[in-house]
Amino acid sequence: MFCPDCGTWNRAAAATCTRCGTTLPEVAAPPLDVPDDELRELRSATGNRYTIVKRLGSGGMAHVYLARHAVLGRPLVIKVLHRSLSQEPEMRERFRREAEAASRLVHPYVCAIADMGTTGELEFLVMPYYAGGSLADLLSRRKTVGPTTAAAVAAQVASALDYAHRRGVVHRDIKPDNILFDEDGNVALTDFGIATARFHGRLTASGRAMGTPHYMSPEQAMGRLVDGRSDLYAVGLLLYEMLLGHPPFDGEDSYAVGYKHVHEAPVAPDQVDSRVPAALSAIVMKCLAKQPAERYDRGFELGDALVQFLASVGGADFRTARTARASGLTPF
Repeated sequence: MFCPDCGTWNRAAAATCTRCGTTLPEVAAPPLDVPDDELRELRSATGNRYTIVKRLGSGGMAHVYLARHAVLGRPLVIKVLHRSLSQEPEMRERFRREAEAASRLVHPYVCAIADMGTTGELEFLVMPYYAGGSLADLLSRRKTVGPTTAAAVAAQVASALDYAHRRGVVHRDIKPDNILFDEDGNVALTDFGIATARFHGRLTASGRAMGTPHYMSPEQAMGRLVDGRSDLYAVGLLLYEMLLGHPPFDGEDSYAVGYKHVHEAPVAPDQVDSRVPAALSAIVMKCLAKQPAERYDRGFELGDALVQFLASVGGADFRTARTARASGLTPF
């Protein structure tokens, strides 16, 4: 088990920690999370700064560990780039860019980067722990959320994106997995790993699309240069899935999905489900326009439209939307 004080791994039969001498709690069953070389290397790389508690899971790019700040006791998350990817210069660069891009953004609805490090083949980022999980977790449990909740979440995402876009950062990978929640349900936008910015050149060769196929804009699916309106298209996709339980386009592979983004018109949410308010459906469809010029130009315009919708229906979520506005939704 992991020592609750210093985080050192000890065998299940150990009565005290081999590192700090703390008495270990009794366990009813053998531990499941046996440490591997990566965990030991991570503990060595972070020294006495962080206590590694356990592995939370794995994504396409990284393993994710729950940790605590050794002095402050603050819960944190450490993302460690998969070792196979860390050997690829482009993936290492993408991972580092997540830290660089996010570190330039200080906003209530953007997940901050607390620290980063490199040792040997180990690349890791440290960020706050969000106890509310992700939008992907929420949708896996409930499949859909109500119109006011969906609009409030999207308004906060639009606020974060407007802030990022005004600083030259285009996210390019807006999807449910990258929308986190704190204990009060406030949004934190994360994973700027493939973001483009004024202070960067292009990461990939011309014509190569990067992102998640179900959440790509038409121009992104074609490998073209994108701007903030591509992110707002993805917010429309988030709204669509929150309201109906599925994105507007699906297919056998990424090429089929990308083709539909480029060539097929989505069915309006209120036509799929008459319970979706027509006003909110209209906002979604404006986001999902094929041509960027036909979408909202700025995140604050989308956010203000969502705030107006919430004001028209009232309810507790309108207070959340007013908080989003107060946090910088409309630029001064």
